[in-house]
Amino acid sequence: MKRTRAGMALAAAVWAVTAQAEPAKEVDLAQAQTIAGQVCAACHGPDGNSPTPANPILAAQHAQYITKQLANFKSGARQNPIMAGMVTTLTPEDMKALGVYYARQKLKPAQAKDEALAREGERLYRGGVASKGLPACAACHAPNGAGIPARYPRLGGQYAEYTAAQLKAFRSGERANDPERMMQTIAAKMTDREIEAVSEYIAGLR
Repeated sequence: MKRTRAGMALAAAVWAVTAQAEPAKEVDLAQAQTIAGQVCAACHGPDGNSPTPANPILAAQHAQYITKQLANFKSGARQNPIMAGMVTTLTPEDMKALGVYYARQKLKPAQAKDEALAREGERLYRGGVASKGLPACAACHAPNGAGIPARYPRLGGQYAEYTAAQLKAFRSGERANDPERMMQTIAAKMTDREIEAVSEYIAGLR
């Protein structure tokens, strides 16, 4: 047991260092801050820490992931009528700058509210469910939820309500902008209870 815990701690440390290695970008951060304040703040907060669980926390998210999502909203690859309107005037340079801006903001994480449900979610997040081919979330998103820049988003500290909504959207096909249908395939194997449990656990990750 001690070796297992030590291994998990070491893995978390390695993933954390990797996740912080955002590449330097030549972007207009002043312009990004202006856009964030005028366009994004009402829903996501001035520093990317959303005041409501319906809207995701963007602070400390990987720059590349934010840029991709903005581009997907604009192209229609990710469907959301509100976000489609918000990104209409954004240029590719604006999207890159916003990604870097939010990646540099300090995360004010959400909290897990249901301890028993979070414990269920921990088992799923760390170990998956082999009998149904459900992989461990930690394999891609890291033991501490930090993700991998340019590949997998940060999940730790995200609102449980938002995470659950996205998993259900992947499961139904409403959201389909995941590379090679990876998240759609995974979410299709999850029950509502499993989605709620793993989302609750993720909210408490740091």
